[in-house]
Amino acid sequence: MDKLINDFSYGLFFWQAIILVILIILLAKFAWKPILASLAAREEGITNAIAAAELARQEMQNLKAQNEVILQEARAERDAMMKEAREIKEQIIADAKNEAQLQGDKLIEAAKASIASEKNIAIAELKNQVSTLSVAIAEKLLKTELSNKEAQNNLVEKMLEDVKLN
Repeated sequence: MDKLINDFSYGLFFWQAIILVILIILLAKFAWKPILASLAAREEGITNAIAAAELARQEMQNLKAQNEVILQEARAERDAMMKEAREIKEQIIADAKNEAQLQGDKLIEAAKASIASEKNIAIAELKNQVSTLSVAIAEKLLKTELSNKEAQNNLVEKMLEDVKLN
């Protein structure tokens, strides 16, 4: 350090100072403005990127919230559709049961009517057969009873007694 102090030259110092001032002026005129402009542009770009990222984050949150709302609406609509489908199913089943009951009642009534008709036909046929048999039996009895004269008189007297008593 002593050597620097002993070898100090004012002329060299002067020229170095002038060169430094010229260098600073040249740097200020040509280099500092573009460097500061590029730094400002970079800072603005970073600020814009941060703002865009924040905006994107907010949009994502909004989209997420909208998706949740849409999802809840879809679930509610699905539940309503399922409930309506269950109600329609139950209504169809109830209608089918009622229709089956009505058809069953009609079949039962038709069967009862058929049975009653068949019964009446059978009773009428039975009456015809009974009356035919009764007439045949009466005819045979009368032939045997009326074949002799005394039996005829007894039958007539018996009938007259029955008529008087009633």
